[in-house]
Amino acid sequence: MARYMEAKCRLCRREGEKLYLKGGKYYSDKCPIERRPYAPGMHGQNRRTKVSDYGLQLREKQKVKRTYGLQEKQFRRYFSDADRMPGITGLNLLQLLESRLDNVIYRMGLASSRTEARQIVRHKLVKMNDHITNIPSALVPVGARLELVDGAKEHLRINASVEAAGTRGTAEWMDVDLPSRQGVFRELPARDQLDPGIREQLIVELYSK
Repeated sequence: MARYMEAKCRLCRREGEKLYLKGGKYYSDKCPIERRPYAPGMHGQNRRTKVSDYGLQLREKQKVKRTYGLQEKQFRRYFSDADRMPGITGLNLLQLLESRLDNVIYRMGLASSRTEARQIVRHKLVKMNDHITNIPSALVPVGARLELVDGAKEHLRINASVEAAGTRGTAEWMDVDLPSRQGVFRELPARDQLDPGIREQLIVELYSK
């Protein structure tokens, strides 16, 4: 499977905002986008400011795709699934992305980034409804109980993530018990609980052409 192997901070700089791809670094003064708030590359500071409608739609799609760590083929498949579901396509898309196992582990505060959450899942450190699940893209059903296996509950990086989550808080649509490293995916998030900076309608317009 294809993976992005270059510096993740370049992605944030290209989109012009923090995508929180590297955990705690984005909450410190070491965040590159704070020091260099312009696109990467030799022409990054000289990019034209006027963007077409298509350009806005494309950038929004790229931003969301990169935030959740997906490749184009995966992202398009999620959109196709969202488009076939009843309801609002844009919200359906965001809820599908939020239901991914790696994202749920991240939202529970057990990992500092979605990349780290994906690694935790692949290493068979997560149980969903008492069964070990090592597929990061697995969709978590509403009401599912998730927890770390016993051997992972005191990992140093997980402890650091839990400590940070205790300060910053966890997702409103989950019931999380940080000390025991477990929680319940209580409900799908409402739109007002998700990032207001995401303009999912632009993604719908892009793929509907």
